[in-house]
Amino acid sequence: MTSGYTLEQLSIDQSVEYRKTVTKADVHAFAEVTGDTNPVHLDAEYAATTSFGQPIAHGMLTAGFISAAIGTQLPGPGCIYLEQTLKFRSPVFIGQEVVTTVTVTDINVRRRRATLKTVCECEGKVVVTGEATIMLPAAV
Repeated sequence: MTSGYTLEQLSIDQSVEYRKTVTKADVHAFAEVTGDTNPVHLDAEYAATTSFGQPIAHGMLTAGFISAAIGTQLPGPGCIYLEQTLKFRSPVFIGQEVVTTVTVTDINVRRRRATLKTVCECEGKVVVTGEATIMLPAAV
């Protein structure tokens, strides 16, 4: 297992990017795992009748990329997700690359917690914004 950053290794404005192109298989797998079978995600004919004109990825699938960035990169393995706010600003379409950026905005040494600004973009357009609070394990 790869170790992540310790609290002492974090600094304000430290940032990482996580990139993932959303596939039809991703959307269908997410629907199967969660039970969210809303046709706006799965049925092209139905989605064509909506304001989006085509199927969109689940918002929470996109938010999952934030979790991936936090759990694998910054701070990485060993951290515990405590809280996440989300604002869904625009849809994500199948075939789009989601670029997720996680940035350290606050460090609470006493409580071993960090606050992270979380942003997902597609083609330079912000699609999800939020803020995460995470707990870091004590240094071994």
